[in-house]
Amino acid sequence: MANPLNGADTGVSIISEAVCEAVVGRGEAFTAVESVFAAMAKGDAYNFPVVREAIGHADALYGFKSGFDRAGMVLGVKSGGYWPGNVDKNLTNHQSTVILFDPDTGKMKSIVGGNYLTAVRTAASSAVSIAHLARKDSKVLGMVGAGHQSTFQLRAAVEQRDFEKVVAWNPHPEYLPRLAAVAEELGLPFEAVDQQTLGAQADVIITITSAFEPLMMKDWVKPGTHIACMGTDTKGKQEVDPELLAAATVFTDEVAQSISIGEAQHAVASGALNVDDITPVGDVINGIHAGRSSNDEITLFDGTGVGLQDLAVASSAARLAEEQGKVNFVSL
Repeated sequence: MANPLNGADTGVSIISEAVCEAVVGRGEAFTAVESVFAAMAKGDAYNFPVVREAIGHADALYGFKSGFDRAGMVLGVKSGGYWPGNVDKNLTNHQSTVILFDPDTGKMKSIVGGNYLTAVRTAASSAVSIAHLARKDSKVLGMVGAGHQSTFQLRAAVEQRDFEKVVAWNPHPEYLPRLAAVAEELGLPFEAVDQQTLGAQADVIITITSAFEPLMMKDWVKPGTHIACMGTDTKGKQEVDPELLAAATVFTDEVAQSISIGEAQHAVASGALNVDDITPVGDVINGIHAGRSSNDEITLFDGTGVGLQDLAVASSAARLAEEQGKVNFVSL
């Protein structure tokens, strides 16, 4: 079939999970996410309201994230959610698919597997925050959470700073060996610790859990730490103490989502944090905000997971798959 990049209409492209993994690496995901955060901060891209609900079956959360990136001309929707019982079925808990449309006509362009891309874009998001906000001399990486996405987070994070050690805690310690194996592969010493020890040692902390209660308290975190809260994406979820946000300089992917379904929902609701004190990380990328102002400042990134992230990496996957001849087309 003709390549649609040359202008021919060959139907809808199908980009499988395997193809996504083959064409989108951490570098491509980082670039896509950083670019869309910058576009969002400029007003060139915006997310539509999120729909996310408990379906009343299999303890699953299901919903839709969508948006339009005018700068990149990317329009689409991600459909999917979280099935906690999948781990017992040897399946990824997060299941999703991205559908891309032509912004000029509304015609469906691509159907893209979203499971791998969800993990790699979430890791890219925290990596972007580390690149722009963590102290340059950060040496110890703390991981709170050891689920499927934690290994993606670890691999992406260590590319941003010269870490010399990884410390980790998980509510279910039996999953920590998967992080230990990745750390060993990366040549980094690994230690399983309690939460207080993690906070005392870590220069950068990534939380990536499905918790509904604070797992890290303000008094456990030392000055100068950068924290990337990546697990809270639903009303009621929570990973850290609201007082920690009050003590930190807070950044996010999107302020509206941060205060409604992100980590900041609790701090804002309690009055510990003012909405006006939350800064889009895109402002730092664009040079509008200085980011970290001192080595003692605690910075916190509330990574809620916006739909535009999914659309950005899915669009990259579709483009790269087409360029490399790794795509199938169907007529619908």
